[in-house]
Amino acid sequence: MDIESPNCVERHDVTVWEINRDRLTAMHHKLSDTPKLLTVAAGRTTCSIFKVPQTLINTNGKSYQPTIVSIGPFHHGESHLEMIEEHKWRFLRELLNRAECKEMVVEDLLRAVQPLEATARECYSTTISYSTDELIEIMVLDGCFIIELFRKFDGLVTVDDTDPLLTMPWINSFFLRDLIRVENQIPFFILERLFELTKMPDSPTLAMLALNFFNNDVQRPKHVLDKYSNVKAKHLLDLVRSSFLPPELEHSTKPDKRPPPNIIHNISKLRRSGIKLKPHDAESFLVVNFEHGVIHMPTITIDDFMCAFLLNSVAFEQCHNGCLKMFTTYVTLLDCLINTSRDVGLLCDWNIIENYLGNETEVATFFNNMGKDVSFDIDTCYLARLFDNVNRHYRSGWHVQWASLKYTYFNTPWSFISALAALILLILTVAQTVYTILGYVRSP
Repeated sequence: MDIESPNCVERHDVTVWEINRDRLTAMHHKLSDTPKLLTVAAGRTTCSIFKVPQTLINTNGKSYQPTIVSIGPFHHGESHLEMIEEHKWRFLRELLNRAECKEMVVEDLLRAVQPLEATARECYSTTISYSTDELIEIMVLDGCFIIELFRKFDGLVTVDDTDPLLTMPWINSFFLRDLIRVENQIPFFILERLFELTKMPDSPTLAMLALNFFNNDVQRPKHVLDKYSNVKAKHLLDLVRSSFLPPELEHSTKPDKRPPPNIIHNISKLRRSGIKLKPHDAESFLVVNFEHGVIHMPTITIDDFMCAFLLNSVAFEQCHNGCLKMFTTYVTLLDCLINTSRDVGLLCDWNIIENYLGNETEVATFFNNMGKDVSFDIDTCYLARLFDNVNRHYRSGWHVQWASLKYTYFNTPWSFISALAALILLILTVAQTVYTILGYVRSP
């Protein structure tokens, strides 16, 4: 038998395969390599800044990527972000020229961050290709830009009336969204180190400055923000997300001896069974409860910022090991309640949703898409008892039948009039029948 392949030889009618040495060398290199696109450290609780899974990007588009400003190494140097990159150096120059920092030079900032560089690398889910010097420069430049931006908006620093970053409203709205994108973060301990090094007298904490900045859109009472003035966060997204997690919100597992709960029906079906939704006052829209056939939910404003915030909070919870999945649970609840634009209309009519996003179909599509490809454990989520109680109420007896009857015949004036006319006709028919029978019985 003729063997023409260079990798094979014939010995006593047996073909012996010879290993390609170049391929073997390449295999040994791969055996010694460590994963780069998703590092081994990505599964640790210390890792907190992630590249979003492609499945979520396919559904929600570029909601996880910056639009005008890059923070951190993931999107550094991208061409569409160069406009703000130039202003970062201006902000750093203004910081160093202030009276409080007159004795400081940029080398001092670099030396202060250098001991934290190795720890900062472990916060990212992918291997950072930048050298030590390059990464430290990115951290210092981006960190000082964020701190100066917060100080300017809080009035701690004199602001030039002609500064385009502060006088153009459209830029501010994009800053709000870009600074809470999960791929666009630097570790909070880097920000704290730079903040302490450049601290101003009588200044609020860094967490308070950040929450005040984002409060331009969310607009929560000051006493609510004060509770989180010293919170220890992993980055800015985690800081804002944590400020919506009231201490009383804990995992509420289903009671023992009950079967696992199921997801609930949309609001149109729940309404026919007598279940209602009512708004109530709470410090966070996450505080939802169910009592006596009524789901009580705080009002939530759905606009461009809130959409970006919800999407990135859910993505963070999906990626971070050990993170409480409270935002995931909340958006799953809304995904259950909303199937169509009609459901959104009902929630708007009941003041559960304030819609600044667009028409009701867009809101329905947003929540339906956000629930796709999301891992969710209904048994251990903080709304497990609510899901269970709503389903039990939905399947219960006579009051559900009565609610369905009311919805069918008394929901609108016209249906009520039709039902009343049918009832009168029935009574008259019965009366005529009775009188006919009585006349027959009494006749001689």
